[in-house]
Amino acid sequence: MYEHLVSFQFKDSITPEQEKQLLEALLALREQVPGIVELTAGMNVTEETENIHGYTLGLRVTFDSRESLQQYGPHPKHQQFVSMLDGIVEKVVVIDYPVQR
Repeated sequence: MYEHLVSFQFKDSITPEQEKQLLEALLALREQVPGIVELTAGMNVTEETENIHGYTLGLRVTFDSRESLQQYGPHPKHQQFVSMLDGIVEKVVVIDYPVQR
C-alpha cells in the first residue's frame, strides 16, 4: 500500500464556498478512482499556528498499490479536481510513500 499526503495553501481570494466545493470534490474521489483503499480530507484545525504556514486543507489517500497511485494523477476525476485549483492555489505540498508496518 502507498500513502499520498497533500497540503494546500490557497490565495487570500479563496471564498468559503470554494473551500467547501474543493473538500466535497476531494471526498468524492473515494468512490470515483480505482485503487483507493481509504481517503480522508479536511480543513486544518491545528492550534499550532506557527507551523501551518497558510496550509488550510489536507488530504490523505491510501492506495492499494504503487500502480494505483501512479494512475491517480492522470485519472479524469483527479484532473477535474486539479482544474478547480486554477487561480486559487498558492502552494501544494505532496508526499508519497510506501506503507511500512
